[in-house]
Amino acid sequence: MTTIGLTTRDVARELARRYSTMTHEELDALEGILIPKKFQKGEIILREGEVCENIYWVAKGLVRQFYYKNGKELTEYMATENNIVMSIESLFTEKPSAQQMVALEPTILFALPKRELEHEAVRNVNIQMLYRKILEESLIISQVHADMLRFESAQERYSKLVKRSPQLVLRAPLVYIASYLQMTPETLSRVRTSVLMGDKSDKD
Repeated sequence: MTTIGLTTRDVARELARRYSTMTHEELDALEGILIPKKFQKGEIILREGEVCENIYWVAKGLVRQFYYKNGKELTEYMATENNIVMSIESLFTEKPSAQQMVALEPTILFALPKRELEHEAVRNVNIQMLYRKILEESLIISQVHADMLRFESAQERYSKLVKRSPQLVLRAPLVYIASYLQMTPETLSRVRTSVLMGDKSDKD
């Protein structure tokens, strides 16, 4: 199947390149479970109360993961192209998700259904390795983000995000970036100005 110039084979190869080398038979098996999904800007990918059944690979677009606390939306994670997104607790407990996922741009995802992925992982050692590495990566990203919020200043948080995810900083609305970094939009505005001025000073 083809979408935005990418076939399911292309995505299977990219996942293998990133996470685990595979035989042609294993690539066939991985390709066979990939499901392309298209979402319009503002369309919900996963609603609060639904069970997350898929791991998603972002082929195109921007995805925001968020939850409600005291009546406010708090951004948990955002992903651009070539990144994984999922509600990991709901995925493994098979219980309703407290988080939601929404497309912030026209978005194309390739879904890896958990049940089919686990079925293939039992039969194919490299797909098992891919599955494990995807989960490890997700947990590491969560831990790094939690540590950043606990131990780093607002300016350090923003500078790290710019370095790690420049496309995210360019494309995501500032209010969501501020929420993700756990600062007010006003603080983020000051921090951005400070970082930009620092960059200019470095060039002088």
